[in-house]
Amino acid sequence: MDPHKVILYPLMGEKATLLREKENKLSFIAGRKSSKADVKAAVESLYNVKVTKVSSMVTTDGQKKVHVRLDPKFSAEEIASQFGVV
Repeated sequence: MDPHKVILYPLMGEKATLLREKENKLSFIAGRKSSKADVKAAVESLYNVKVTKVSSMVTTDGQKKVHVRLDPKFSAEEIASQFGVV
């Protein structure tokens, strides 16, 4: 699956910022049909990082929100600055 169809865009809210700072997690809106394995593969290929865990949920708006925990060797803050969130 195309990584750009799996990961639609990053989240930049207050909760996403707290997760990035405290838990080394990145937050995204993903395609509804993408699985956790698809999200993991897409994030690893797009940002050249190692993903340890993917959590997903479907919001009341019908969007799929995913939180991706990065390996401790990688900084979520640095990756977020690459796509202009920070």
